[in-house]
Amino acid sequence: MSIVDNRKAFHDYFIEEKYEAGLVLEGWEVKAIRAGRANIKEAYVILRGEEIFILGMHITALTSASNHVTPDPVRTRKLLLHAGEIAKLIGKVERAGYTLVPLDLHYAKGRVKALIGLAKGKKQYDKREDSKQRDWERDKARLMRTKV
Repeated sequence: MSIVDNRKAFHDYFIEEKYEAGLVLEGWEVKAIRAGRANIKEAYVILRGEEIFILGMHITALTSASNHVTPDPVRTRKLLLHAGEIAKLIGKVERAGYTLVPLDLHYAKGRVKALIGLAKGKKQYDKREDSKQRDWERDKARLMRTKV
C-alpha cells in the first residue's frame, strides 16, 4: 500500500532498476507518515562511504508530538539495504553515471519502506516524446470508446 509517490521521478528519469530499502526513523516520524504527512518530491539519495542516505524528504510533525523531542522535518535519514546491494549501487552510481532517486514510500509487513530507483536522466526531447506517446494513448482510448 503506497503512502506517497514521486511522479516527478518518472518524468525526469529513465528508471533502470528498483530497490526496496528500509528507513531509520524516529517514533514521531512514523506517526506522521501514517497520518500522510510525508513528501518526497524534492528528495534525493546520496552515498557516503558504505552507507546510503535520503536527503530532502520532508515529514511534517504532528501537533501532538512530544515536548521532549525537537522534530526536524528534513533531517538526513539512513536507508537500510544489504551490503551486496549497496556495493552494486555504489559501482553503478560512481562508474556508469547513474543516480538514485526515491520513487515512493509504502508499507511492507507493517513497516515503512522506501522504493528507490537506479536512474539515468532524461533529455528534453525524451520528455517531449513521452508526452506525445501519453497523449496518443489517451486519444486512442477515446477513439475506441466512441466507436464501440
